[in-house]
Amino acid sequence: MNWLETDTENCPVRRALDVVGEKWSLLILREAFNGVRRYDEFRQHLGLSEAVLADRLRKLVAAGVLRSEPYREPGARTRHEYRLTRKGVDLWPVLLALKQWGDTHAAEPEGPVLDIRHTDCGAPVRVVVQCEGEERAVLSPRDVTVRPGPAARPRHAG
Repeated sequence: MNWLETDTENCPVRRALDVVGEKWSLLILREAFNGVRRYDEFRQHLGLSEAVLADRLRKLVAAGVLRSEPYREPGARTRHEYRLTRKGVDLWPVLLALKQWGDTHAAEPEGPVLDIRHTDCGAPVRVVVQCEGEERAVLSPRDVTVRPGPAARPRHAG
């Protein structure tokens, strides 16, 4: 079975995009990775409507990417903070890869907006695709072979 014969309904890229494939969802995750936790902070920093923010936060919580934790300031009503779950933290390389692409293809003339470095040694951080074999070679699309996996299903004509 080749790619064009494969049903894409259960594609993991498609399923991931169902959860985080909308611009505001990814930007909310960017904010969460940068320490934003509270609704008002998300709203102020992103500049999006309350309705859109509430909808995206609800969807990210329902998908298990964020979790909602109640907090209460003295004299105020209970509100919620939004924190990354393990599932959310697993999206960090995705956001970093998008940042790298943006720095290369959509950057400001002055350079990157964010400078991400390894805390221990100060070296820049990059996302790479790497072979899990002994050589740990960095790979390009031309270096890999793609085959149907165990969950692949044949595409139905029609």
